[in-house]
Amino acid sequence: MINAFTACLAFALLLVLPAQAQERDPRRDFDFEIGSWNTHVKRRVKPLTGSDTWVEYSGTSVVRKVWDGKANIVELDVTGPSGRIQALSLRLYDPDKKVWSLNVATAFGGEMSPPAIGGFKEGRGEFIGHETLGGKPIVVRFVISDIRPDSIRFEQAFSADGGKTWEVNWIATDTR
Repeated sequence: MINAFTACLAFALLLVLPAQAQERDPRRDFDFEIGSWNTHVKRRVKPLTGSDTWVEYSGTSVVRKVWDGKANIVELDVTGPSGRIQALSLRLYDPDKKVWSLNVATAFGGEMSPPAIGGFKEGRGEFIGHETLGGKPIVVRFVISDIRPDSIRFEQAFSADGGKTWEVNWIATDTR
């Protein structure tokens, strides 16, 4: 039988255990992002061409949890001198593989891009996908970093050489 002292000691130990010692629930990986954000986007106009021309957009990003956290939906709506971008990202968690897939569509394209697959480690998310650009295969890397309660940084880069070198083509900063 457990006495009151032993029960209190066990409870106190649970309170002081480091967060790393407790098992992390990957379905909560995107909890930091749920809600509405102000978004500033910089987009390279012609990636992997040697061009360094960028355009900027501002607007909103709204993130909603679905399926008890096994998925979430991001609605991006930004405008700038080059026009408007409306995009939807469906993020799905695979509990067997313990990875997330990031699937993106624009309001003008009508279909999802091939998924970028990955996850979070030490407060940074990294996701890798394979697409084509100008009819040539490329590797896509999407990174989520600098995660704070009132700001997040998103960066996308392309590689035409199988991931040896990267060219950043999308930078988004979300703030509340």
